[in-house]
Amino acid sequence: MYRFLASTRWIGWLLLVCLFATTFTFLGKWQMDRREGALTEISHVKRNYDAEPVPFAEARQLFEQLPAESKWTPVSLRGSYLAEDQVVVRNRISGSRPGYEVLVPFRTLEGTVVIVDRGFLPIGNDQAGRPDAVPAPPAGTVEVDVRLKGGEPKLDRGAPEGQLASIDLPTYEQQLGYPVATGSYGLMYLEDPAAAEAPIQLQRPEEDEGPHLSYMFQWFAFGVLVFVGFGYAARQQARINREDRDEVAAAALRGEEPVLHQAHRMRKKPKKLVRRDGSPTDEATEDAYLDELERRAAERDAGISGTK
Repeated sequence: MYRFLASTRWIGWLLLVCLFATTFTFLGKWQMDRREGALTEISHVKRNYDAEPVPFAEARQLFEQLPAESKWTPVSLRGSYLAEDQVVVRNRISGSRPGYEVLVPFRTLEGTVVIVDRGFLPIGNDQAGRPDAVPAPPAGTVEVDVRLKGGEPKLDRGAPEGQLASIDLPTYEQQLGYPVATGSYGLMYLEDPAAAEAPIQLQRPEEDEGPHLSYMFQWFAFGVLVFVGFGYAARQQARINREDRDEVAAAALRGEEPVLHQAHRMRKKPKKLVRRDGSPTDEATEDAYLDELERRAAERDAGISGTK
């Protein structure tokens, strides 16, 4: 019954179905990986974000190389800001608002210079491409609590003087001209003494894994459905083949030529001329009327020809 599946046509359909199923499986796996990444990030936030700050002496290595599980680790710094080397980072978003982030080098009492992100500034109204004002950090010795975050990749675009296109710590170090810890930087959340005016604190990372789980199930379901559709089409073809065999057998008994495809057989079905009550159908009446018109036209043409 299903011998037709070995034909070139059906093998081609099967290969196409396998291609679609492979693509859908890949997309489902991609959503699975994205969900795992989101869950990992959420676990880092829950474990580290609200922990007690670690003294810089114990966390020095984290500024040189930050393991993924140490992201958002709070660290307590003591030293002074190098305010003259302060810059802003372009094209930042906080709470759906575009703006800038303020980076300031911070020299610890141990002598190491680390980068502190003091917060967010909205887009300015006075001059395009710059914030209206950048608050200065507190002078003198300051105690700063930060949460660690890894640097960002370098972007293939420039930035005006005093600005960075991304938080690319090696590039920032080159601009500064002195050694800086480039393994991570700190997002400031507490200063003592506090400045009279400071940037807006960056928001807590979202702890929502997103719709990746539902998307994953949808893609995997699509991968299964293409095989279900292929099986349904094969079953319909087997049914048509069976009906064709029955038609061949019945036509042989009637001594008629078989019409093999069901839809084609319906199109070739003779017109019904009489209703059940014996009266002619509308289609038969119309055909008779047209035949009468043709007969009269032929007689008229014949009469004209005879007169000549």
